[in-house]
Amino acid sequence: MDIQFFGSAKMVTGSNFLLTTDKSNILIDCGMFQGSNEKEKMNYQDFPYDPKEIDFLLLTHSHIDHSGRIPKLVKDGFRGKIISTKATRDLCEIMLKDSAKIQESDAQWENKKRIRAGLPEVEPLYTIEDAEACLKYFEPYHYNQIIKLNDEVSIRFKDAGHILGSSILEIWVYEGDTYTKIVFSGDLGVEGRPIIKNPEFIEDADYVILESTYGDTVHEPYEESTKELIDIINKTALRGGTVLIPSFAIGRTQELIYELNKYYEYNEIEEYMRIPIYLDSPLGVNATEVFVRNSYNFNKETREMILKGDNPFTFSNLRYIMSQDESMSLNKADYPKVIISSSGMATAGRIRHHLKHNLWNPLNSLVFVGYQAEGTLGRILLDGAKKVKLLGEEINVALEIYDLEGFSAHADQRMLLKWLRNFKKKPKKVFLVHGEEEASKALSDIIEKELRIETIVPNMGDNISIEKDFVEMRKGLDMSSIKIREDIESELENVYNKFDALFNRSDEIYDDKLLEKNYHNLKNKLIEIQGQLMDLNILIGK
Repeated sequence: MDIQFFGSAKMVTGSNFLLTTDKSNILIDCGMFQGSNEKEKMNYQDFPYDPKEIDFLLLTHSHIDHSGRIPKLVKDGFRGKIISTKATRDLCEIMLKDSAKIQESDAQWENKKRIRAGLPEVEPLYTIEDAEACLKYFEPYHYNQIIKLNDEVSIRFKDAGHILGSSILEIWVYEGDTYTKIVFSGDLGVEGRPIIKNPEFIEDADYVILESTYGDTVHEPYEESTKELIDIINKTALRGGTVLIPSFAIGRTQELIYELNKYYEYNEIEEYMRIPIYLDSPLGVNATEVFVRNSYNFNKETREMILKGDNPFTFSNLRYIMSQDESMSLNKADYPKVIISSSGMATAGRIRHHLKHNLWNPLNSLVFVGYQAEGTLGRILLDGAKKVKLLGEEINVALEIYDLEGFSAHADQRMLLKWLRNFKKKPKKVFLVHGEEEASKALSDIIEKELRIETIVPNMGDNISIEKDFVEMRKGLDMSSIKIREDIESELENVYNKFDALFNRSDEIYDDKLLEKNYHNLKNKLIEIQGQLMDLNILIGK
């Protein structure tokens, strides 16, 4: 039996693993790479296996970094079964169509530029038709059902407590008279969150593939982040500003609505402070409807709330926005408001238009409520950029920016360790995935020191061969080259923005008094920069 890591290795996106047994080729997740241009180019590469030869795809949950390349997989020849929970299948129906719409729109935008430049046109990664075609391969199940794939492999989904339908995956592989149990954590959630249940603990496993998104971080308490969010909204409203919240349409958006419902419905609040809350995300609106249809998965508190007649996804000052015209009108309105819009990392969707119209205004606030991957606009803003290029324009960043880590749906270091400690039979080895290298390494060190379990952080393409108690690792792709390219790409973007800003100040440079006083200094600096650019050209040409 082999396990190969074809995504989410020393990075947080592109979850994709191949389990090969004597009789079956089984994929676990088929996610999209997100973040920098370098990472997103990886989506267009051929799969490192033949999709026609894959028998099963086991899907841990619907987030695009776990499901986003399924239409491409089917388009390239996959005809097996996609096994998931029912809620995951329902969410994938809307998420994959939405993703396809973005792929088509991005290709259309790119082709306009290519036609003008006389370049060949590009095809979208997949189309809405491709997304619809893959849905017929889904076979949904409930948590805790034992699912026999064949005589060799059985599986079971346990609740991961991350988003609706998210799963921990238990896999039993029978070889002769012995079996090996492998557990994929999927994305683990945290305890005590609204709507969904706590992550389940697993009793035993031979090998665990564990996420490590926040392997080096301990979140602030959820209650503190909730209180801080309310304080930010009220403070911004009193000064006449708008609060922008880039939010993942699945899970995070519904949590925010739930908490705002509790605040506005269960507290005595002056009418003038009940400011409009807009959910401006068609995907988020549709996802909320899926949540309602799958309410049997909710935790006890949320079910009791519904039985008392309180729909946690509606309240008097909440407005759902679907049409583009309504969305655009929000940026013309100058009254205090909150706009919740996807995408959560500000890489696509309506949030980018709202950022373009609001980043420059110091009265406004921007609140991040989830993980921001390297290379995304969200990370660039969190890292303190003063100007960003957005929808063809350079925009000043003058609003207040907040990062409320307590809202994260990913387990932090403390929860990941608690989850591992609850195994009654300690795993032989733990493989850390779905984390940037620093986070995975920090978690690896503490697992080995405190739990005394051998821990490995695999590279892309690494292969584990398991035969009874013997495990052999074969190395795959070293990701350092991609990180170097991302670093250079980021610096070039930085240099471009600085040049652009300087060019826009050309009238100041040409001021007669400035030239009279500093002509030689300015000229010398420009000659020096010209020389550095020539040196760079020579280096590139070597």
